[in-house]
Amino acid sequence: MSKTMPSISDAEWEVMKILWKNPPKSASQVVTELEAIVDWKPKTIRTHLDRLTKKAIIKVNRDERIYTFTPLFSEDECKRAETNSFIKRVHDGTTKSMMVQFIEDETLTKEDLQELRSLLDEKLD
Repeated sequence: MSKTMPSISDAEWEVMKILWKNPPKSASQVVTELEAIVDWKPKTIRTHLDRLTKKAIIKVNRDERIYTFTPLFSEDECKRAETNSFIKRVHDGTTKSMMVQFIEDETLTKEDLQELRSLLDEKLD
């Protein structure tokens, strides 16, 4: 999407993960699914839904008796925006700096390194 992506808090990410699975979902469906993985009260979850709606990250359909929520951004769009924000904040906008640190700091298997090399080779072509 061409819209600017508002920032999403860690808690809002949890809500979005639920909404990206087979949207639209009612607030009750979101509450039920989140209660299985986090220790939040239903009111807290509804507050996150309200915040995401106000940020225009999700939309609410009020045409039905039961309101449903739908993401306005795909999971991939949100991940890209978050990654770009992280690179700007932490690595002064330099992707190479982030990649070098990741490769040096992480314990990568030989298979992981081969896969990364393959991805880099594809980028060169």
